[in-house]
Amino acid sequence: MNFSMERSRENLKTIIDYSVSIISLILLIPVIVILTVSIKMTGKGPVIYSQKRIGRNGKVFCLYKFRSMHTGDKEGTHLSSGKEDKRITRLGRFMRKHKLDEIPNFINVLKGEMSIIGPRPEQPFYFDQIVNREPRYRQLHLIKPGITSWGQVKYGYASSVDEMIIRMEYDLFYLENRSLGFDLKIAKNTIGIIFRGQGI
Repeated sequence: MNFSMERSRENLKTIIDYSVSIISLILLIPVIVILTVSIKMTGKGPVIYSQKRIGRNGKVFCLYKFRSMHTGDKEGTHLSSGKEDKRITRLGRFMRKHKLDEIPNFINVLKGEMSIIGPRPEQPFYFDQIVNREPRYRQLHLIKPGITSWGQVKYGYASSVDEMIIRMEYDLFYLENRSLGFDLKIAKNTIGIIFRGQGI
């Protein structure tokens, strides 16, 4: 099966990724400043934390996010957090509902590690477990992971291997049918989720 996108469309997607990331970071400067101050005021610890994820062609990279958990609660480990996780701060819960904690993901896009639209990257700890049960999961790593995905739009947050495998089916569908039009549909749905506060 051929999942390759025409070179011209691939290049256009890359240009869109960089352009949207730069514009978003500029427009979100007031939000970034407010979140930075608020996170510092709600406890000790870094404002932004990094966590290892599996990217394109199986390459490991550090995903950046705003800290949404109490300091010392192992947010940077392989522990996955659900909606009722007590490690999440009050501010962190608000950020997650509106996906504000993922704003630093734009830095990953500018570094060439991620795209705006693409399968969400998982941690090595979960990657190995998923592949052992569903070898097809490796196909998702033929392209860059994304800030948002068809799996997130249609299924939502996945906190266990079982849920990650279910969400994988939606991302495989995206992989087989991806286009700039499909990307636009995912982006529009994601914006709706952000404003409705339907994140985790």
